[in-house]
Parts: sequence; structure tokens; C-alpha cells
Amino acid sequence: MIHDMEQTSQNRIQAFAFVISVCIAVCFACGFVRHVQAGQLGSPRGQIQLENRINPNQAPMESLTRLAGLGPGRAGAIVAYRENLSRGGKGPAFLNCNDLQNVRGIGPKTVQTISEWMKFE
Repeated sequence: MIHDMEQTSQNRIQAFAFVISVCIAVCFACGFVRHVQAGQLGSPRGQIQLENRINPNQAPMESLTRLAGLGPGRAGAIVAYRENLSRGGKGPAFLNCNDLQNVRGIGPKTVQTISEWMKFE
């Protein structure tokens, strides 16, 4: 009889723990859905821009990697180049697509490939 009471008590504790874990999972899921709907998922620096054209003077590395021919290395080089120039307060780093050739690893062929997807404002 004592063994049955211990088993019943243990079953109740396990059931309670299961219910609590399901409630916590539902709360996290609802919060996640709200953030996605509000567009608040991710940090502002890492948010991917989903426009047709990308401005290399403002786009985060994640957006730049979406372009054909730009992997994380070249996209990171664009961001680093842009940030180095912006420290001098000289205005935008890139006035047109050809200015991207100032970035190490980007040549005329890459510029030609991505030019239709770029915008400069």
C-alpha cells in the first residue's frame, strides 16, 4: 500500500511537471510568434533587408550575402570598408557600383554581376 501511494505521488509530480513544461513552451511559442509578426526578431544590426535592391552604404552583412558572388568574406569586407570610411566622416563610402571595386576581393566581374541589385542613396 505504501508503494502504491509513492507511485501515485510520483505520477502526480510527473504529470504536474509535464503540464508546467507544456505551459512554458506555449508561452515561449506565443512570444516568438508576436516578435515575428511585429518584425522584432533579431537585432537591428543583423536584420536582413528584404527589398529588391540593397544599399551597400547601409546594408548589414547578412543582406549583402544574398547577392550572387558575395559570400560572407566579401560582404564582411564591404561592411568593414564602409565602417572604416565612415569614421572619417566623409559621407557615403559608395556613390556607385564602381566604388565597390575599392574593396579588396571585388573586381569588375563581381560589380557587373551585382549592379542590378544595388541602390545608392
